[in-house]
Amino acid sequence: MTVTVDQEKVLRIYAEAARTAHDRLTALDQLSGDGDFGDNLCAGLDGVEARLDEGFDQVPFTVAAQVFLDEVGGTSGPLMGLLFQEMGRALAAHGDGPEGWAAGVREGLAAIQRVGEAEPGDRTLVDALVPARDALDAGSGFADTARASLAGARATADIKARRGRASYLGERALGAPDPGAIGVALLFWSLARAAEPDTDLGPVTAVLDDPAAG
Repeated sequence: MTVTVDQEKVLRIYAEAARTAHDRLTALDQLSGDGDFGDNLCAGLDGVEARLDEGFDQVPFTVAAQVFLDEVGGTSGPLMGLLFQEMGRALAAHGDGPEGWAAGVREGLAAIQRVGEAEPGDRTLVDALVPARDALDAGSGFADTARASLAGARATADIKARRGRASYLGERALGAPDPGAIGVALLFWSLARAAEPDTDLGPVTAVLDDPAAG
């Protein structure tokens, strides 16, 4: 039986996870950026929840895209908006089963790379998206996809940035993962939580801080 995943549930779990992770994401971004990633991600997801509460006539990820593209600043707003936009299109076309999620991540990653030209190893959110894409394309379950994305995000702790503001800071951020990559890994953690609530992925705090979790 094909597992379908409620998009709205994913976004609401993601919003709660982002609120829990806010301080950690802010601290990580202060090492490598402007320190506003936690604020921007939470503000965007709060706006998404408010829009969902009002009622909507599009797939939820398209609603999320509109909020992030129209209302969220910084680098994260446009990039997350672009990811949500492509995921929304794919989910509308293919449904909420594994095929739709795989197509959405694949197309979202491609769009982000066209815009930002980042590659794996540049210490960006791409380092969390590529393993998620590969896992979904290989037919892995949502929990294994979340684990793969989280491993990719954590690996950025050992990478010197080659893109974005962090690239000007040399080795200052080494030892701590990229906040954008962690933020994306939390999206896949939320997807797995919505799809397979009994899977032991650990709490949000473990995702953020415990290398043994997941």
